[in-house]
Amino acid sequence: MKSITISGSKRESVGKKSTKALRNAGLVPCVIYGGDEPIHFSAEEKAFKKLVYTPDAHTVVLDLGKDGKFNAIAQDMQWHPVRELLLHADFYQIFDDKMVTMEVPVILEGISKGVLNGGVLRRNNRKLKVKALPANLPDFITIDITPMKIGNKRYVRDLRVDEYEIMHPDSVVVVMIKTSRTAVLEDEEEVEAGEVPSSQDEEATE
Repeated sequence: MKSITISGSKRESVGKKSTKALRNAGLVPCVIYGGDEPIHFSAEEKAFKKLVYTPDAHTVVLDLGKDGKFNAIAQDMQWHPVRELLLHADFYQIFDDKMVTMEVPVILEGISKGVLNGGVLRRNNRKLKVKALPANLPDFITIDITPMKIGNKRYVRDLRVDEYEIMHPDSVVVVMIKTSRTAVLEDEEEVEAGEVPSSQDEEATE
């Protein structure tokens, strides 16, 4: 998985007055959990742009200078209720020999036969939670939708691999091709019984 580096400095004081002073200086108060004890530090707000403003999943190297470097994943971000201002960030330290859980994006490849025939592509899950050793965390999960016809669905069970565990039930629908009023009947040889979902099937999916 891709990694980005955020440079910061360890905080000696963690009171409300100190936190307010950091924010006034354009710094974000942060905490690293998962080690022997929490580590409080601060970093410039602009250092978080590559982590926040991207659809990609990343691990993070937190470089605190003389206090060391820590491999981590972003755990929680707290934002100002009105302004686009990051108020606080929590990170979880990761280790090479310990499993970690995080969300990764789902990428669709190709153009499905069903969409070409007037069907509607529906994405039920744009991200999936996976569990793996840090070295096996995927940047994304890819689904080739080219062969998908009207009524076809791709479930979590279709995406399972040995390298990581997808933390969702097998029956969860990730992507499907729904029928529509403008849909064109596909070749009889390609259409299998039950591929076009009934209204009850759609309601159950939704």
